[in-house]
Amino acid sequence: MASFRTSAHVGTSPCSSSTFRRSPSPNFAARITGSSFPRVRCALSPLPKWRESRRLVSFSLVLSQFLILPNNAIAGSLFDKYVKKKKLDPLEVYIPPVILTELQIKDLVKTLEVDKPEYANCRSQLRSGPAASLRVNIRAVAQYASDAGNGKTAFDDVDQCLRALEDLDSLLLRASRNEGRTSVDSMKAKIGTALNALDSLLQTVPSDVLNKGKAIADAYRTAVEDVETEAVDPEIKQLESIL
Repeated sequence: MASFRTSAHVGTSPCSSSTFRRSPSPNFAARITGSSFPRVRCALSPLPKWRESRRLVSFSLVLSQFLILPNNAIAGSLFDKYVKKKKLDPLEVYIPPVILTELQIKDLVKTLEVDKPEYANCRSQLRSGPAASLRVNIRAVAQYASDAGNGKTAFDDVDQCLRALEDLDSLLLRASRNEGRTSVDSMKAKIGTALNALDSLLQTVPSDVLNKGKAIADAYRTAVEDVETEAVDPEIKQLESIL
């Protein structure tokens, strides 16, 4: 009678392997009796000890690199070659647009004080001009403050400002759709919170850089107002030229 012997080894633990013997059914034995099929023996043996030891040594060497290196060294060695960090522009580049955005937000208060505020236009003002890049600009300023040792305060100001503006935008959206009860006072409160956070953030900027930024912002705003005056009142401009 033909028999099959199979040795099955599971895992690489030092436990002894189990041997399973099974006799085939009579019908199966009758079919293969006298046939030309060779006797088959299946054996699943564990890896030789020298291969297993070699694999464990290789794994230990790789793991030791992570255990020995500090976290920042691991991050640098693994990711710096794949991730290119954008280098910040000089601090002077970010200050004027932040100041202009601050003035832009202050103008919203005047817009809300009319009898029937146009809430949709107020939302557009938060997304146009210098305000459109506020998130990038104030985070860059906070990064410079962090390099100078004032990171926690600066990034807290950034979070507070952005959160207040998001809440303001939500209030303006609901008011434009007549959804729920919204008040102009609550909108002004959010504006005040955002402005206070921006003022606190700008206090981390060196005085010479801040003064230069204010001068640039004032010059830009004056130029824009002059252009708007010429476009809106061409007759006044013509009258001035006659006089």
